[in-house]
Amino acid sequence: MAGAKDDWPAIGIDLGTTYSCVAVWRPSHNRVEVIPNDQGNLTTPSCVAFTDTCRLIGDSAMNQAAMNSVNTVFDAKRLIGRRFSGTSVQSDIKLWPFKVIQGPGDRSMIVVQYRGLEKQFVAAEISCMLLMKMREVAEAYLGTVVKNAVITVPVYFNDSQRQATLDAGTIAGLNVMRIINEPSAAVIAYGLDRTSSSSEVKTVLIFDLGGGTLDISVINIDKGIFTVKATAGDTHLGGEDLNSQMVQHFVQDILRRHKSDIRSNPRALMRLRMACERAKRMLTSTVQAKIEIDSLHDGIDFYGTITRARFEELNMGLFRKCIEHVEKCLIDAKVEKSQIHDVVLVGGSTRIPKIQQLLNDFFNGKKLCKSINPDEAVAIGAAVQAATLSGEGNQKVQDLILLVHTTLARGRDSKWYHG
Repeated sequence: MAGAKDDWPAIGIDLGTTYSCVAVWRPSHNRVEVIPNDQGNLTTPSCVAFTDTCRLIGDSAMNQAAMNSVNTVFDAKRLIGRRFSGTSVQSDIKLWPFKVIQGPGDRSMIVVQYRGLEKQFVAAEISCMLLMKMREVAEAYLGTVVKNAVITVPVYFNDSQRQATLDAGTIAGLNVMRIINEPSAAVIAYGLDRTSSSSEVKTVLIFDLGGGTLDISVINIDKGIFTVKATAGDTHLGGEDLNSQMVQHFVQDILRRHKSDIRSNPRALMRLRMACERAKRMLTSTVQAKIEIDSLHDGIDFYGTITRARFEELNMGLFRKCIEHVEKCLIDAKVEKSQIHDVVLVGGSTRIPKIQQLLNDFFNGKKLCKSINPDEAVAIGAAVQAATLSGEGNQKVQDLILLVHTTLARGRDSKWYHG
């Protein structure tokens, strides 16, 4: 061992469905830093690609995805702890270009060609590769060995899914100090700049809509102590589902206009999915987006457009589901919506205007809290938690131990908290 583990910096990792993020508390700077990867980006695609010569992770994997779609794995988090015969897995594999088969015990096995050989991986092994990448990113930035980490998971991950994440971290060479809920990490990030207002009593709703999951928590803040009153969510509802609705829309459009079915062409599906992701991002700031893909399938050059209104119409069922989960969370917390002081937006999918509009309408015109970066909040909170556990933080950060304790030591989380 290269030294006592307490001498190593502790990092926080948001292991996301579509993007991952890593952060660290810097005592010398007295703040949390989100760590850029080797491409200078603060978030890294949760994507692993296998080729004849090497394995690619992150941006490099995503950059070659269209050319090597059947061996490029994404959304692996959606397979963690899920049976192959499950409804969600069966619906997902119809839209994934890579192959998923039934393994022993009805496990979902991802099949790829790597260095000329067929390889099979469970989802936790892909997560392990992503965690190794995030560890390497942190070590390159900090210039030192990194061993200690706090990793986040969706609030409704069951014990087997949490254990699989913990095992992935261990295999990646990390001492996993804690597995914590993503909304718990987000509320830590929210509370980081608000601990000075310790006498203020507030009830906050954390709305976390990411690439693959929806997590909602109602948090009560009283004299600096944060207490979870209720949680709700869906481990299979996020930005990827919005993309899938667009993909299905354009698959039908191509079938109608060109009499050609691209569903048997993994490469074409991958190129269409990537184009739909770009269009979705464009629609957050414009009312119309164009999709142009040369030689998509059978020599077809596909050109299409989608308006924000049509995008919202395609996904209205999913948007309404989000609001239903908000209602359920408030009912479970026994809190009226008029009693919510702040609605905090977390997760990249909360940038969608319709989501913001529906939340604004539901809370009778309440201004939504956008003071924390939705892509980075979970990693920041995890880094603060890591700092409290390793004793790296200043008094302000150490005061958040109360927050961490009351947020985590409840229900299912009590098994994962030993403080």
